[in-house]
Amino acid sequence: MVTSRDVARVAGVSQSTVSYVMSGRRSISAETRKRVLDAIEQLTYQPNAGARALASQRTQVIGLVVPFGPGADTAGLLPFIETIASCARAEDHDVLLVTTDEGAAGLTRLAGRALCDAIVLMDIEADDARIPVAAALNVPVILIGVPDDSAGLHCVDMDFALAGTVAVDEVAALGHDRVVLIGHAADVIERDINFVRRFQRGAAAAARRHGIGYSVVAPVPPGAAGARDAVERALDGGGRPGVVVPNSQAVAPVLHALVERGVVPSRDVSLIGLCTDAAAEATTPAVTNVSLEPRDVSRRAMEILFRLLDRDGEPPARLVELIPPRLTRRDTTPPVP
Repeated sequence: MVTSRDVARVAGVSQSTVSYVMSGRRSISAETRKRVLDAIEQLTYQPNAGARALASQRTQVIGLVVPFGPGADTAGLLPFIETIASCARAEDHDVLLVTTDEGAAGLTRLAGRALCDAIVLMDIEADDARIPVAAALNVPVILIGVPDDSAGLHCVDMDFALAGTVAVDEVAALGHDRVVLIGHAADVIERDINFVRRFQRGAAAAARRHGIGYSVVAPVPPGAAGARDAVERALDGGGRPGVVVPNSQAVAPVLHALVERGVVPSRDVSLIGLCTDAAAEATTPAVTNVSLEPRDVSRRAMEILFRLLDRDGEPPARLVELIPPRLTRRDTTPPVP
């Protein structure tokens, strides 16, 4: 088995220099660093994770707590997981997935058993029982989402209030006199997931500013039947409403229910979804969307997390960072006059 001593011999440096190159703990000249990296590649050296953890008191693992289970938007989660894993690997860390059904006990297990160096916590409720536990852990924790009280933890998320504003501004610009939000499933509303109220707050304020009608159809059961009923309720008021769907899982079923009913998006109604660009482009017709920006949110969260892990670095001054949304016009809205 190849060891760091072999790498040091081939590179012509000390074993401690090999350790410094791999850990990044000390400044090493570019030429020496290159010799060490070339030796590592030549010998296909893989450091022993257990030995490295003992030496550095680091596991080189990031714990990621994700919402798997009934009702979870697994397709919407993938860009977050992919980006977080990619950012972790770029910093020579692996990712350990934990599901939210473990609650606060899952966080205690991760930190208490020294399974990871830091934790990324997703699926944040407005009043989340995990937050006080996370704030008391001896490892850095960053939230993707913004609870009512973050207990001093850093948070990164899309600016959902601004997303609601952007969507309703577009509806008003298209000349509609009312906007209808087709909302979330009952369990999301009951759990008070943090972004739901934020989006609605921004949308309602924009509707008041434009002097147009505003209503919310919710809860909306998952699936085709729930979408059909929601569309019926949304169209009850007559006229040509602007329909905004802030539930990414409902965007495609709502579009299908409109078309099934003989309602032509962009001609009879305007439809705007809150979803990823990939999901918006995958429907027929392609949906005008306010993007969830999952990759930008994840990248920024990981940048902050590694700053928190840097014992010599300064953490960001702001506890909450919001990524601005972006609206892309496609086939379910007409051109803005």
